[in-house]
Amino acid sequence: MFYAIAVISIITFIIFGIDKRKAVKHQRRIPESTLLSLTFLGGTIGALLGMLVFRHKISKRSFLLKFALIVLIQALFIYFIFLNA
Repeated sequence: MFYAIAVISIITFIIFGIDKRKAVKHQRRIPESTLLSLTFLGGTIGALLGMLVFRHKISKRSFLLKFALIVLIQALFIYFIFLNA
């Protein structure tokens, strides 16, 4: 499980970097739904690092709210997994 989360986090980090580069070059961007889906599927750490390292999506309030909701859902999921373990 750890390796799967590590791989998806690395992929998510790279995708955030690619999207930032495309934003700077005024090219066609990666949809927010893709970024958020990768985050939801376990790339939260990579997404957070990508946001901080590339300074990407940190001033877009709607994205940050969706990101926070995903993190909350994941935290609740983990809580209930360990509560029932």
